[in-house]
Amino acid sequence: MGSTDNGRVSFATAGRASRPAVASPPDDVEETPAETLAPDAVVDLDDVRREAGVDDVLDRLDRELVGLAPVKERLRELAALLVVDRVRERFGVTTDRPTLHMCFTGNPGTGKTTVAQRIGDLLKGLGLLRRGHLVTATRDDLVGQYVGHTAPKTKEIVGKARGGVLFVDEAYYLHRPGNERDYGGEAIEILLQAMEAHRDDLVVVLAGYADRMATFFEANPGMQSRIAHHVDFPDFSADELVTIAEGMVAEQGLGFSAEAHTALREYLALRREQEWFAGARSVRNALDRARMRQARRLSEGGSRVGLADLTTLEAADLRASRVFAGGHRS
Repeated sequence: MGSTDNGRVSFATAGRASRPAVASPPDDVEETPAETLAPDAVVDLDDVRREAGVDDVLDRLDRELVGLAPVKERLRELAALLVVDRVRERFGVTTDRPTLHMCFTGNPGTGKTTVAQRIGDLLKGLGLLRRGHLVTATRDDLVGQYVGHTAPKTKEIVGKARGGVLFVDEAYYLHRPGNERDYGGEAIEILLQAMEAHRDDLVVVLAGYADRMATFFEANPGMQSRIAHHVDFPDFSADELVTIAEGMVAEQGLGFSAEAHTALREYLALRREQEWFAGARSVRNALDRARMRQARRLSEGGSRVGLADLTTLEAADLRASRVFAGGHRS
């Protein structure tokens, strides 16, 4: 989702998200209300999109994320609706602000966090959020360990997210049925209140595995009724994983030899069929280990190295992984 959740994830940030994290928000800017247009006026929607930075945000998403076509299409549809609503307002046509709370479902490492960040940018540009920053949280950030601890924790996170996007990862862990001493239900109630009371100043995105989120909504119909957009993040294809890996090493000034490129494809074909594969996060971890093996190979091979040696990953750096012998993750 991260994804940095990552066809889907920023190469530079895949799997690096900390919690709770607050992206540095820009200073609040008060918009000057536009004059109401005459009924016979004509507005260029492309100009509105450019002024609001919509195209810049969507183009950045295309650059950052590999694949994820259905998610990007959903975002473009939402952006189109919000642009049209903005123009309607300029003609004095009153439209209700659409509910913007969302649910992102999919496996780890499919870009969910990155997309949530871009949604914040999009909504700030359109004047629907004051700051557009992202706050990420898990159960540990919201639920207390004793009576009276949960409410202040949850309210603090909500307060940090006001004016932006609150991304609750693995939201189903807030609900633990059958445990009378669990305080997750209190956190859910406070989130429900915030989603309604601050719907003009806060967007909540709940994220996690699709089946577990479905169970969560069945147990919490009030939460389900406040979620307007359900977006499923597909897994990477083999080619998308290779493209992600290429982008990650390129950002570090590295590249694969022809033999290493072949080894990479074989590694990914094996790794994606194993348990606990986490999309781009697993790709980044594998590349980190390959770089360590490269460094050791160069260090043990003699003291003289050239630029090509320092910037090229070889097949041996990948094939040393236990994955090729039926092992996991290294």
